Amino acid sequence: MDLRDILCVTLSVCLAAVPLGAADPPANQAASSVPTGRKWFSAYRFREEAPVNLANSGRVDSLLRAGKIYLSLQDAIALALENNLDIELQRYGPRIADSDILRAEAGGLLRGVPTSVARGATSAVAQATGTAGGQTAGAPAAGAAAEAVTAGGAIITTTGTAIPNLDPVLTAVYNWSHRTIPQTNSFTTGTNSLIIKNTTGNFALRKGFLTGTTLEFGWNNSASETNAGRSDFNPSTTANFNLTITQHLLQGFGIAVNNRNIRIARNNRRVSDLVFRQQVINTVASVVNLYWDLVSFNEDVKVKRQALALAEKLYNDNKKQVEIGTLAPIEIVRAEAEVARAQQELTVAETRVLQQETILKNALSRTGVASPLLADARIVPTDTIRMPEVEPVQPVQDLVARALELRPELQQSRLSVENTRIGLEGTKSALRPSLDLVASLQNNALAGQINALPIPPLPGTNITVPRNPANVDPFFLGGYGTVLGQLFRRNFPDYGIGFQLNIPLRNRAAQADMIRDQLTLRQQEIRQQQLINQIRLDVTNALIALQQARASYQAAMKARVLQEQTLEAEEKKYALGASTIFFVIQAQRDLAQARSAEVASLSAYVKAKAELDRATGQILDVYNISMEEAMRGQMSRPPAPVPEAD
Repeated sequence: MDLRDILCVTLSVCLAAVPLGAADPPANQAASSVPTGRKWFSAYRFREEAPVNLANSGRVDSLLRAGKIYLSLQDAIALALENNLDIELQRYGPRIADSDILRAEAGGLLRGVPTSVARGATSAVAQATGTAGGQTAGAPAAGAAAEAVTAGGAIITTTGTAIPNLDPVLTAVYNWSHRTIPQTNSFTTGTNSLIIKNTTGNFALRKGFLTGTTLEFGWNNSASETNAGRSDFNPSTTANFNLTITQHLLQGFGIAVNNRNIRIARNNRRVSDLVFRQQVINTVASVVNLYWDLVSFNEDVKVKRQALALAEKLYNDNKKQVEIGTLAPIEIVRAEAEVARAQQELTVAETRVLQQETILKNALSRTGVASPLLADARIVPTDTIRMPEVEPVQPVQDLVARALELRPELQQSRLSVENTRIGLEGTKSALRPSLDLVASLQNNALAGQINALPIPPLPGTNITVPRNPANVDPFFLGGYGTVLGQLFRRNFPDYGIGFQLNIPLRNRAAQADMIRDQLTLRQQEIRQQQLINQIRLDVTNALIALQQARASYQAAMKARVLQEQTLEAEEKKYALGASTIFFVIQAQRDLAQARSAEVASLSAYVKAKAELDRATGQILDVYNISMEEAMRGQMSRPPAPVPEAD
């Protein structure tokens, strides 16, 4: 067996000793498609992630009947959880965080996790006037860019002590060389032109540990053949085993310092779950507002039709009176103008419904309104807005406490502060001097055959001394087996231990990093308090807005009743000649406005209720949303029964 065969066998043994693909994949990732017998090499294989799924769930088809989508609020929410692209985008966040954990467990730096959250689509009113009910002015329209969220942000840092490479690294080197070296004298080698043929096969296995320890094992082999006649062995084989242990004693010492990125990556995994939850909350709140706006817009269309019917009735009555001569012809013109105005308002209300349906369909579909079947279908809301008789009493202190417990933004902020504190451990460690303990152990071996070349004569003589095999130590005679025997018997051991101290005299870079990281932590603590204050403000304002909306609805309902009575009285007076058409038209307009105000106030109430649920973080519980189902994109709740077609 020559050296090349030995190197092949040795490399196979070393590869078998290193568990290349032994790490299990994260629980939420699919198992590798690599066959069982080849998993050891899966670490070097490219595994393509599944392509994007742009197919809608079958829930839409189950709600379609005769070109209409009969949609309840719960079905709208379920469709959003199954098909909304903002939510689908955030489903990749936890998987990205899992890849960061894998990277941190290998000792690599973190690449960070995305934390931006989209606000969700807004209603047609916002696109027309810039403001939507229940939303603040300046909110992005449907499909707007994502909103940046700083809580739980990406941790990508090179400050602090370096983390050792926790994955074992196998190094293999093979060299063959032919060298010709001129000699200044021939006494040592017996020739003035030394020729060396050398074959080298070296292996090294290096691994770092969380304690700050680095372990390196080397196996070096060299086979040489020369034209030196004075060498006792030619060809010869040398080999050695060496083990080097390096331990950080000050800077970089300890598990807490070296596993900081692993802890941060695991926190970021929780951040990704919270970001997904926040996106679900935003999307559900947006869909709830879109749905109730569609309901109120449909109710407003009914109000506008009633106003048009009243205007047409007045026009027809005036036309009859003009024909019999009891009314001046100019009154027909006034009544006709009122019909035209009512018709215009009805057209605006109907087109607003169409816009709202398009926005809602886009939010509930992965492909928007690209499908003709979906684009042409009309949405028929099956739920109606109801005002409860009595509003449950909810102390604001309890609501605030609930919000501080459930709001994902605050939990993200707390994790961000914790991550910064974890990172400070590495920055503190970098302030210390570097003191390393280095210990080395090495076993050496030599074996070969008796040199067949004649011994060169001594300088100045022509006397050739014959080579006597008895003068050669037989302990070194043999092949690679003899080399291995010497290595494992430790016939020629080397030992060594030492310390390496490195003291930066001013250490300004480490001090600057420590100052900056501490100031960053203080800023995050301030932002966290700002977020707590904002949550309290959100809950208080949402509760006040709910109370205002309820009072506004009660006032609007009473105003509508009074306007109906006013119009009835004005019509009676006009029939008796005690009033004019101007006052009748004015009473009709006031009634139409009162009815529209009642519809708007009822819509404002349900959206204020949704905003309170969002502000307190309870909206998912209110609508019985399971985060596990939302993550899968498959809702177990069956679609609501479709009513019989008209």
